[in-house]
Amino acid sequence: MDKSARIHELVNILNAASKAYYAEDTEVMSNYEYDRLYDELVSLEEETGIVLSNSPTHSVGYESVDELPKERHDSPMLSLDKTKDREALRDWLAGHEALLSWKLDGLTIVLTYDDGQLTKAVTRGNGEIGEVITPNARTFVNLPASIPYKGHLVLRGEAVIGYSDFEKINESIPEAESRYKNPRNLCSGSVRQLSSAVTASRHVRFFAFNLVTADGVDFHDRRSEQFEFLKEQGFAVVEYHKVTPDNILERIEYFAKAIESNDIPSDGLVLTLQDLAYSASLGRTAKFPRDSIAFKWADEIKETILREIEWSPSRTGLINPVAIFDPVELEGTTVSRASVHNLSIIESLKLGIGDTITVYKANMIIPQIADNLTKSGDLEIPDTCPACGMKTSVMNDNGTATLVCTNKDCSAKKIKSFTLFVSRDAMQIDGMSEATLEKFIAKGMIREYADIYRLDRFREDICQMEGFGDRSYVNLHDSIEKSRHTTLVRVIYSLGIPNVGLSNAKVLCRYFDHDLSRIRNATAEELSAIEGVGEVIATSITEFFADENNIRIVDDLIAQLDIEKPEVSADAAKLSGKTFVITGSLNNYASRNELKDIIEQMGGKVAGSVSGNTTCLINNDVTSSSSKNKKAKELNVPIISEDDFIKQYLEA
Repeated sequence: MDKSARIHELVNILNAASKAYYAEDTEVMSNYEYDRLYDELVSLEEETGIVLSNSPTHSVGYESVDELPKERHDSPMLSLDKTKDREALRDWLAGHEALLSWKLDGLTIVLTYDDGQLTKAVTRGNGEIGEVITPNARTFVNLPASIPYKGHLVLRGEAVIGYSDFEKINESIPEAESRYKNPRNLCSGSVRQLSSAVTASRHVRFFAFNLVTADGVDFHDRRSEQFEFLKEQGFAVVEYHKVTPDNILERIEYFAKAIESNDIPSDGLVLTLQDLAYSASLGRTAKFPRDSIAFKWADEIKETILREIEWSPSRTGLINPVAIFDPVELEGTTVSRASVHNLSIIESLKLGIGDTITVYKANMIIPQIADNLTKSGDLEIPDTCPACGMKTSVMNDNGTATLVCTNKDCSAKKIKSFTLFVSRDAMQIDGMSEATLEKFIAKGMIREYADIYRLDRFREDICQMEGFGDRSYVNLHDSIEKSRHTTLVRVIYSLGIPNVGLSNAKVLCRYFDHDLSRIRNATAEELSAIEGVGEVIATSITEFFADENNIRIVDDLIAQLDIEKPEVSADAAKLSGKTFVITGSLNNYASRNELKDIIEQMGGKVAGSVSGNTTCLINNDVTSSSSKNKKAKELNVPIISEDDFIKQYLEA
């Protein structure tokens, strides 16, 4: 592995370790190992002059501006001529060698470096004038803040957000209508933010695809040497392959297969001549450079029959139409469904059940309806929500018609509550993912918690659903049955009572001797008097159990469960009033959660951070220079090993 690649690898490893330690309270490596890798990174950065913008050795200060200043490019950024014909691409080569690379689908950026430092970043804009986004570019996760080359360097590349990051960001936005339509739109908005802190949160990456200027460097007239030079400076370079008329069709096919699993958005390929002098001699037309051409994927279109529109309610109240059609093979996979997005598109396509439609994959990935050949236009729009059975309404937002559920208590709007219900610390129903819940809720199979335990009524329908079969149904059924035998702590936590987390649920159950009737009938005053509960939590609990619908839902659920009452240990109050913090790896317990459960069963508390109220910090590496150890020393909180904790607190 070359030094630049090792720097990228070390930055990723160390940042992941820091995130695990500081944000997730877990350790993926020892302090010794972290320090060793950190020192290696420092050494490589000093040796190569490459310092990435997200390096743990480099602190980025965020900046905000009132507006993005405009700037004219030194040379116009032209569009590329395009073709969808593979043979035409081979003919275009006319016997020359060229580089074939991804045509990335993001936002084109021009970067300038002087004396090894990033001095300017400008968007493509209209090709003549772009916007200056230098502070934002410094937050791109893989962009070098410093490079070994000290001359004047200008390069072009694409700022992109990967599909995986795009999906994570969209999942964090509860309103479906507010989510981003594709990674390109998200990237464009992220790069052009007035606050670089927002850009930093979006995980934007940069891939170089063209070197404009590098004073005093001889590239031996070969474009591929420019790319290798950029790699040596620490830049991520767009994937490329050297091609001739003899192998270009084979390389195009390679990219066609690679796009299926590629996390970086791409809408085609770019073919650029290898010979730099010959490229310059060709000049340009009024619109296009003559040394490059873009290849756009020719959409594979298949004819099929529309069999059904599945109306899928979402957590925002929108009921989204999904077309179900006879399966067809597209781009190497079987496709039988495609989102229709809204009522306006249904109307424009004049859809009706039984219509002959054509379908394709946008960018070879996302199934779409291309056209409706029969245009019957007789599709019925449902007047009731499939999830809750309440009335629907047609909304018109800026000319776009959508179908919405009018019921504020629609089960589809409460998908997060169902997701909590089946989670590990709640009812722990393995295999019941949020996506699976959404399917069952959309079909009206689940409207309240108890319905999960009555899903066997729909076995035949479930086995015929996409992604399901007899085996997956049996596995899910077994997991549901296993969850029936549970504890009151899990039940209380699973109900999603506002402000009542897992720790609060444990406190409540211990105080009321695991008696649900006592919890639901407790007054706010009684609950507030419990140590660790307080007025806010007490109010949440009393308001929850004052709602008749909540009482009915809980009663229906309890009827499906076998709730075990744990035996009260003689040590139930042994650690009462004591608060512990656990960090690092353990030797006597399978996980920190196991030790946490033991402490809580004995009346103690486990906190995530050290404070003046901490009884002691449990860390097997008592001499560690970790942040928790430092904090404990500052506050004179004892730091003890796991074995010492057992001797002093459990066996004493």
